[in-house]
Amino acid sequence: MKLLLGLCSALLLVLVLTGRCSAQTPHRCRTPALLSGSMSVSAREGQDWAIAKYRYDAIGQRIRLWEFGQVDSKSFHANMLFLFRKAVVYTIDYRNRTCQKNPLHTAFHPSHIPHNASLLSQVILGGSSAPGEGLLVNTWTGDVPETGGKYLATVTEFGCIPVSTLYYTEKSGWVVTNYFNAVKGIEDPEQFFPPPFCTDADTEEEELDFFSAFF
Repeated sequence: MKLLLGLCSALLLVLVLTGRCSAQTPHRCRTPALLSGSMSVSAREGQDWAIAKYRYDAIGQRIRLWEFGQVDSKSFHANMLFLFRKAVVYTIDYRNRTCQKNPLHTAFHPSHIPHNASLLSQVILGGSSAPGEGLLVNTWTGDVPETGGKYLATVTEFGCIPVSTLYYTEKSGWVVTNYFNAVKGIEDPEQFFPPPFCTDADTEEEELDFFSAFF
C-alpha cells in the first residue's frame, strides 16, 4: 500500500453557540494532546478515498489507524500503528496474525495551527438563530515550505478540535480531510502497543511515512 499523497496534516471540529460568539477574536491554537475520533480522506476528485478511526497521542508521539478505502479502483483495509519515537510503523493483520514492520521516515508533527497561518474567516456552520443550531469555526490558510504545498485548515473556536483540511501539492493535487466524532482522551491506550505476534517481525527495507496510511 503506497502513498502518493500529502494529507492528514492540518485539522478541524465542534461546538454550539449563538450569534454573539462570532465577535470573539480568533487565535492560533493547538489540538488536544490526546484525541480519538474518525476521519474521511479523498483525493483525485473522489476517485481515491479512505475512512478511518484514529487515536492521536501527542505526548507519546503515537498514532493508531483502522481504515478502509479505495485507490485506483481497488479496495483496501489497513490497521496501522505509528511509533514516532521508535521510528517504526506496524501494519497489523489480526485475521492472519501477521505483522509488517517498516522504518518510519518522518518526524512527529503535533496537530496545531502554525504561527505563520493567516485567518481566512470565522463562520458558524449550520444556523445561528438558536442555541444548538450551529458550530463556530475558524478557517486558517498557509504554505508548507517543506513540500511546496498550501492548506486550508478549519478548527473549532472552542477546543481547537479539527473539522476539515484542504491540502494541495503539485504531486497530489487537492486532498480533502474531514474529521468527526472527536472525543478528548484515549479510552484504550493498549492500542498503542503492538500485539504479541509482532514481536518477532523482521524490519522491512522500505521506509514509510505517515501518508503511507492513505492511498
